[in-house]
Amino acid sequence: MTTHFDLIAIGAGSGGLAVAERAAQHGRKVAVIESHKIGGTCVNNGCVPKKVMWYAANLAHAVDDAAHFGIPAERGTTDWQKLVGGRQDYIGMINRYWDGYVVDSGITRIDGSARFVDRHTVDVDGRQYTADHIVVATGGYPIVPPLPGADLGITSDGFFELAEQPRRVAIIGGGYIGVELAGVLRALGSDVTVVGLEARVLETFDCMLSEVLMDEMRKQGIALRTCFQVAGLARTEAGIALDASDGERLDGFDTVIWAVGRAPNTRSLELDNAEVATRANGIVPTDEYQNTNVEGIYAIGDITGRTPLTPVAIAAGRRLADRLFGGKPQSRVDYDNIPSVVFSHPPVATVGLTEQQARERYDRVTIYKTDFTPMRHALSPHGVTTAMKLVCEGDSERIVGIHLIGDNVDEMLQGFAVAVKMGATKADFDSTIAIHPISAEELVTMKTPEPEPHTNHCVDCGTEWREVETA
Repeated sequence: MTTHFDLIAIGAGSGGLAVAERAAQHGRKVAVIESHKIGGTCVNNGCVPKKVMWYAANLAHAVDDAAHFGIPAERGTTDWQKLVGGRQDYIGMINRYWDGYVVDSGITRIDGSARFVDRHTVDVDGRQYTADHIVVATGGYPIVPPLPGADLGITSDGFFELAEQPRRVAIIGGGYIGVELAGVLRALGSDVTVVGLEARVLETFDCMLSEVLMDEMRKQGIALRTCFQVAGLARTEAGIALDASDGERLDGFDTVIWAVGRAPNTRSLELDNAEVATRANGIVPTDEYQNTNVEGIYAIGDITGRTPLTPVAIAAGRRLADRLFGGKPQSRVDYDNIPSVVFSHPPVATVGLTEQQARERYDRVTIYKTDFTPMRHALSPHGVTTAMKLVCEGDSERIVGIHLIGDNVDEMLQGFAVAVKMGATKADFDSTIAIHPISAEELVTMKTPEPEPHTNHCVDCGTEWREVETA
């Protein structure tokens, strides 16, 4: 005998909980299926524990600077067990909140692993459930490449399981996860090397951000080994070694962390039984309304290959439920101009097009840039650069990209992202009275545009773009 629901969400992470919650609010009979802890990656192995560690690292930097402001403070050894214990208590509180909220919302929670039987039926550990609408929101998992000795390394999940602080760490991958973990570990006292295949960290971000962040990481004592293709790991007398494809070896690490990306967690769902199309890498393609190729089956979040951010999955889930049950047939996520932050040290914040993307899209692009040392570091010898870039297009200088790095940019971008979403121009920024003295005022006081490049290469890092005519 099967149990029928109006909607089943497979995955109780950010997206699955959001669509289930909103559907229940519309008075529908809803179930959510989860094989692990409620809250998904964000709560248990991502955003939340990462941000706790990031704050700890920020406090460590503040202690380093305190004496220069006349505040007596001295750093000792990080109490890793206390930090991790407090972090896990905090996560447990969130888990318990969601456990209770699901029950209070009238959502049926089903523990176990789901697999499709057909287009309207899923099996969970031998019991079958049917629904008119099934939402796949199973998120992703960290990739470990199939290389010799790869199991000598851990993933970001493994990082959050560390009972002791590693002393000499190699992080393989220069994307956002890699630079975030590197900044935390270095601030807390670990010796850190970041090994990347690409020529710069955060390769998909605006070049200015990469260049400034790399400079700051080096100043902190993080070793950067770019253009290094890892061919395998090996156990040696000195520890764990990284072997490159050209024969070079980096040795002596007690911990190696794989941070080379994440893959969609869809392999075990047996989507073929429901005839749901997937790509070779496991991504479930959807249209702009989150529909898969099968009517009544939807996909949201990281498995769609679109903007893998928690707020995006939440928005997609809520809008989908409003479309299905709330009388809003056009409800969907607008995937343009989504702001995002990398919690590196210093943090990076960005919205819209990079300079390169803008020059490839528009004939007339104007760039405004600034960099400075903020007052937070006025008395500190550890001055940290803040850099900002406005990317504008056309005669009206509509702002199509904002790129920031420095203290507090993670907090300041949210409001400016609203302005970009509304189509603000440089003149709109110029007409806004600045708040003084804060770093954010620089975004509304920049006056002189950057000279037009004479070549089709970025002045920040040399990246090539196509030639365009500029006035």
